[in-house]
Amino acid sequence: MVYNLALQYVQNIEDAEEITQDVFMAVYSSLSTFREDSTYSTWIYQITINKSLDFIKAKKRKKRFGFLTALFTDDHNSEINIPVDFNHPGIQMEDKESLKQLFEHINSLPDNQKTALILHKIEQLPQAEVARIMRLSPKAVESLVQRAKTGLSRKINSTEG
Repeated sequence: MVYNLALQYVQNIEDAEEITQDVFMAVYSSLSTFREDSTYSTWIYQITINKSLDFIKAKKRKKRFGFLTALFTDDHNSEINIPVDFNHPGIQMEDKESLKQLFEHINSLPDNQKTALILHKIEQLPQAEVARIMRLSPKAVESLVQRAKTGLSRKINSTEG
């Protein structure tokens, strides 16, 4: 559950494994503070989402810092390469490019829309469970998913046309 959810956020096996380790370290270290106002799975989903989003933000900061460092150094021969890493198991080679583009669009959504979409449509959790995980009302989750789908549709149509 943790690994699969992390993989949906980062689309990279090694990064998902790293996030999974971080999640279980966090669960272990904060088990004594767990308040039983939710299930363990809901709590672990919340930790996984937070660790995944933190990982993505840290990676973006590193890329920005690397880009700025390259700009201000005398090493103009160094190539600035900021690829979107897409290493997702179970994807046929011919599907990778279109799926990579789809995940690039998903990753460009606001965090709350991305989370609602991943949990509800990709992880196929019931809307009520997504609401508990995100600490929102089911209507708010429904709205987030709908806005995410609309945003994705707009992005996909703009790249096709």
